[in-house]
Amino acid sequence: MTTLSNADTNIVTRKEERKVIFASSLGTVFEWYDFYLYATLAPFFAALFFPPGNETAALLSAFATYAAGFIVRPFGALVFGRLGDMLGRKYTFLVTILVMGLSTAAVGLMPTYASIGWAAPVILVVLRLLQGLALGGEYGGAATYVAEHAPEGKRGYATSWIQTTATGGFFLSLLVIGLCRTYIDEAAFKEWGWRIPFLVSIFLLLFSLYIRLKLNESPVFQRIKSEGKASKSPLRDSFLRYPNNKYVLLALLGVTAGQGVIWYTGQFYALFFLTITLKVDFVTAYTLVGISLLIATPFFIFFGALSDKIGRLKIILAGCLLGVFTYFPLFHALTHTVNPALEKYQDTVKISVAASDCNFHIFVLPTTNFTKCDKVKDFLTKSGLNFETLPAVDGKAVVTTIGDHVIDEVDGSGQFDPVAYKAALAATGYPEKADKDQISWIPTITILTIMVLYVTMVYGPIAAYLVELFPTNIRYTSMSLPYHIGNGWFGGMLPLVGTAMVAASGNIYHGLWYPIAVALMTVVIGSLFLKETVGAGLFHKDSHDHD
Repeated sequence: MTTLSNADTNIVTRKEERKVIFASSLGTVFEWYDFYLYATLAPFFAALFFPPGNETAALLSAFATYAAGFIVRPFGALVFGRLGDMLGRKYTFLVTILVMGLSTAAVGLMPTYASIGWAAPVILVVLRLLQGLALGGEYGGAATYVAEHAPEGKRGYATSWIQTTATGGFFLSLLVIGLCRTYIDEAAFKEWGWRIPFLVSIFLLLFSLYIRLKLNESPVFQRIKSEGKASKSPLRDSFLRYPNNKYVLLALLGVTAGQGVIWYTGQFYALFFLTITLKVDFVTAYTLVGISLLIATPFFIFFGALSDKIGRLKIILAGCLLGVFTYFPLFHALTHTVNPALEKYQDTVKISVAASDCNFHIFVLPTTNFTKCDKVKDFLTKSGLNFETLPAVDGKAVVTTIGDHVIDEVDGSGQFDPVAYKAALAATGYPEKADKDQISWIPTITILTIMVLYVTMVYGPIAAYLVELFPTNIRYTSMSLPYHIGNGWFGGMLPLVGTAMVAASGNIYHGLWYPIAVALMTVVIGSLFLKETVGAGLFHKDSHDHD
């Protein structure tokens, strides 16, 4: 394959390179900040925008809406990737950040269900879809733009700064939310205070636009444009032309799917596990996760730079493999170090649910029917409790045993009264909240940091790997789609699928089988069918010569 390095095409000064990295990374930080706000604040505003009367259904609906934003991300990759390969990288990701910022700020201004009825959840879904579309175009543009300015031999290092932005945006969202919850009382925060972090995005948007407007177009794109080599049909050339379409599929299954689940397990799933399952208060949970992020974030740069020397693929697959073998012991250890009282309760108090009409719920629609069994299992799951599922007892909808306490539910309707369940838990010594004095901080932070280090291994080198895998004239489109399917679908579905698996199985750790299975698939496919890209120049011919 004939390639030319950046040095053969255009000289980019060190000052220009630093400006490009800073502007691209800063804007992407703010986009991730916008995206994460929804997930973190959903428990607060869910009941405001969905029909009243069932808080669990409202929360699941809010998370389903959140998942819709992930599902639409690949479509954003197609729309903006095509524009980026035809019109240019700079102007495309100016549009993406504008769409993201405005749609996020609009969430903070939305009227509630009580004010406008069903229009509220419809508007919320539309805004969420706009966020997903924008983020689908942002990452590919920023990664491609930085890589096409980077000097040969330092592409992994340069693009790794983009990789820090997701963690940076996540940390920034936790910081802003934490400050709001510290200075606004609980009732006021639930009523209107949750809107403030969304409105802050207006100021972040203006600053990001100002910075990005000062940038020039990528020199690599300028060259192919001037030579008339820009693709006129990036979608067809990427997905309908062999062997480029083969590499799109391999990039998805052999790299980004595993990277996506490792990323979301190490940050989002760990945070949900702390707050929902282990009952840690929000300040403590945010602090624990925030410290682990601060410790591990420099390793995005470390592994990005290391990939310039030893290769990118082997580092990514090693991170996936570590997750496969260690997630179960790490999460068991997290329970032990964070809430030993809950761990002891789980070991000593046996719980069982006997019923026949339990369902497996992932997406919640207005027509979704929650049986009494579903609600009992949901209650126990959200209490962080393991339970055994038994065959139904004749004549009874649900029979729940908590230690020596038996709760009979004869009525099979969806009505659920948690009073008897709470009384049985209290009588058997159930710890409702994690005791802060019992948290072993250093071991807990160590466990969380290890999981984030896996994230840095899979995420630090991936932008450079994807950029080098595809030809210049279709790079934006080709790399964006597998990246956002891997992260948006495989990774973004983790909280929903994991929670549903836990509720169905009665085991708080059972949801980990999902990221483990996907990561293992990536290790196998990536090892067998993909090769290293270090040393590849950015001026690929019109198609791959790997074969």
